[in-house]
Amino acid sequence: MDAILKIPIRIIKEQELVIGPIAWDEARKVAGITVDQPHGAVSLVGDTKDIINHLVARYERLFGRASHEVCKDAVQDLIAEIPENEVPESLI
Repeated sequence: MDAILKIPIRIIKEQELVIGPIAWDEARKVAGITVDQPHGAVSLVGDTKDIINHLVARYERLFGRASHEVCKDAVQDLIAEIPENEVPESLI
């Protein structure tokens, strides 16, 4: 699996550690994400960068700037594997 496709699930799981199962509920509200919580998986339909940006923005809007930082910290190792022009702006 490409690193970019691992980012949303890593973000959701890290948010779950902070805010609990509501992290999955909030991810379901982002257009383009289909959540399979029992299997800890997601699928994306559409512009991956845009979907990730919306996911990060959703958590930040609801839970503040700290949630944005949690997202960025959770995926730093994955970001290193992605060409710079493919990295979602919200994670830079």
